[in-house]
Amino acid sequence: MAGPAGAVPEAAGSAPRSPRAYARRWVFLLVVSLLSCSNATLWLSFAPVADIIAQHFLLSMAQVGWLSLIFLVVSIPFGILAIWVLDSVGLRGATILGAWLNFAGSMLRALPCVAAWVPNTFAFFMGGQSLCALAQNLVIFSPAKLAALWFPEHQRATANMIATMSNPLGILVANVLSPALVKKGEDIPLMLGVYTIPAGLACLLATVCLWESVPPTPPSVGAASSTSENFLQGLKLLLQNKAYVILAVCFGGGIGIFSSFSALLEQILCANGYSNGFSGLCGALFIVFGILGALVLGLYVDRTKRFTEATKIGLCLSSMACVAFALVSRLQGQALAVAATCSLFGFFGFSVAPVAMELAVECAFPVGEGAAAGLVFVLGQAQGVLIMVLLTVLTVRPEDPSSSTCQHGEDPLDWTVSLLLMASLCTLFTCVLVLFFHTPYRRLQAESAGPPLPWTCAPELRAPPEAPGSAPPAQRLQEPPGPASCLQEPKDSLRL
Repeated sequence: MAGPAGAVPEAAGSAPRSPRAYARRWVFLLVVSLLSCSNATLWLSFAPVADIIAQHFLLSMAQVGWLSLIFLVVSIPFGILAIWVLDSVGLRGATILGAWLNFAGSMLRALPCVAAWVPNTFAFFMGGQSLCALAQNLVIFSPAKLAALWFPEHQRATANMIATMSNPLGILVANVLSPALVKKGEDIPLMLGVYTIPAGLACLLATVCLWESVPPTPPSVGAASSTSENFLQGLKLLLQNKAYVILAVCFGGGIGIFSSFSALLEQILCANGYSNGFSGLCGALFIVFGILGALVLGLYVDRTKRFTEATKIGLCLSSMACVAFALVSRLQGQALAVAATCSLFGFFGFSVAPVAMELAVECAFPVGEGAAAGLVFVLGQAQGVLIMVLLTVLTVRPEDPSSSTCQHGEDPLDWTVSLLLMASLCTLFTCVLVLFFHTPYRRLQAESAGPPLPWTCAPELRAPPEAPGSAPPAQRLQEPPGPASCLQEPKDSLRL
């Protein structure tokens, strides 16, 4: 059976090709990383200059807040659709679709600043942010699938780490670049224009440089069995997998806590006399140390394959840092201690994210990587909304608000109960994961069992119908099929 153009079909009875890694995998990784970073900058570009945006366009602070919150709202209902696109349409098609949605959203946001006839500025801002929010699901869910399909076994965790950490890097860029570009209302068009540049570049690279969803030859034995289950059957298997459910709920809760921490950090610190500049510094340290931690842990796990141990130890240390922050942040004049706890929280917490995604794939194999990683993030976003609302509801008015540095007419709040709840939830999720999560590494076990045929499928999926005079079924199943005979990627997602 013929494979896609550019992939040389094997003759019947020939030995299967050995796993091979292609240099263009780094181009794919560059495109996905740039797209993820750009999407994150578009997500939070308004938040650091919310007061200037509100004043210049005559918007309320609540409206400006919705420009960021829409990403969380959209990600929950459309997350399942993004999983289907990744595992059914293919990685190339999903990346190009995400790149165009991201670029279109960035242009739509900038339209009110270049067209005087625009009647409703907020509608264009919200429309652009909504398109970028749709792209976010495709962007965030793709690193695990990219690492599995294109990278050899000893580079998967590192590739996943690079693509995953590009997102918090974009958050850091937005928090630094937006205040630097916008000093007054007349600077807003410049900011919106600058953010369209990486979005346009990512769109161009995705459209021109990505030729195929999968390489002609798998980079590993596990890649050959990627997405061997269809979408609905894969979700059913995930929900029946006890170890995966525990990981998804507990690590998803961790994602929710980190999202809440990032969004509420300024409000928490200003209530006890810390300036907005210091809050921004703590947020930057949180992300920078998190990226460093992810780099260190990703390289370590690639060599040792100790996914479970690294995840459990990282979450334990992250919980301790969360408890320390809950206590230290309530003290006044302890800037060094607060900055140190934020750094440690990011270092241990962020570093676990790409490793936990790899662990989810190992636990869920042979379910597709898009479903295994995507469902965790969907649960994390849903839990993030609930945790953020709960933390906000539990705040009370302080008896002595004189130490507050909160601006923009905000009433200071006492976050003591909320912070203790956040630390308790973090500790609870960690304890449940440490005590009850146990799983074999199914993908690694499949790879150690011996090399299968290139891009092989389950026998019942790839057995051709019997015809008169044809070879017996057992003989036909031994013939190596080409990539086009496998159901893991549709034909239009392979290179033409």
